[in-house]
Amino acid sequence: MRAVPVWRMDLQLKGQTAVVIGAASGIGRAIARGFEVEGCAVRGFDLRASEGVAITTGDVTDYSALRAFAADCGAVDHVVFAAGAGSGKFGFPFWNLEPGDWQRVLEINLVGAVNTAHAFAPALIARGGGTLLFLVSVAGQTGSQTDPPYSAAKAGLINFMQCAAKDLAPRDVRVNALSPGMVRTPLNEAVWAAAQARLPEAERQGYDSWAEEKIRKVSPLGRWQTPEELAAMAVFLASPCARNITGQTLNVDGGQVMHA
Repeated sequence: MRAVPVWRMDLQLKGQTAVVIGAASGIGRAIARGFEVEGCAVRGFDLRASEGVAITTGDVTDYSALRAFAADCGAVDHVVFAAGAGSGKFGFPFWNLEPGDWQRVLEINLVGAVNTAHAFAPALIARGGGTLLFLVSVAGQTGSQTDPPYSAAKAGLINFMQCAAKDLAPRDVRVNALSPGMVRTPLNEAVWAAAQARLPEAERQGYDSWAEEKIRKVSPLGRWQTPEELAAMAVFLASPCARNITGQTLNVDGGQVMHA
């Protein structure tokens, strides 16, 4: 397989400030690093600290904590919501789950994003413009049966993104959603673990073989997506190069989601 090339262009972000919610690992950490490479000051927010990223610890379901964090950040140009969590169970069919399995998933993936938007919208408006980006999922566009609470939460977030984009456009704040496909992250590994737990031991697969088989089934390009590829799109969407892009869901998914 050919190495993923590294693109470099002036995105005119130097000296700006970016906030990444969910910056401790996975795609969120890659996005934080992407903004740093472009010369931005980056502040992170996550449940836990992480080396290499300045992180304030807190829970996205705690609106008061996010408001305090936003106040501490001061002037902000770009906000990315990259926090996410699944149910930890395999949801096909949906009645394998209980209604009680939904609450925490909705609180983190949807209400957490709404909390973030409420906390940072005043700063973005006061700045005279900026960007707000939500990490969603191909699951939110296809009605994925793997984890219905996660799928529904991401679908709701896509809809909220569109509402926020319309509300903030007159203030020159652009709002978009970024949708990954198959990415090696702790959340993706949790999906594998939940699926294997329901199978007889003789039928279980290792993570790599399970993932490669799934990629062959769902991705026309037949390959993983990487956190760095998502980060490249995130910083592009924050830049003046994307000044006329708002209210959109951008898929970095190897062709997994295609609309006729």
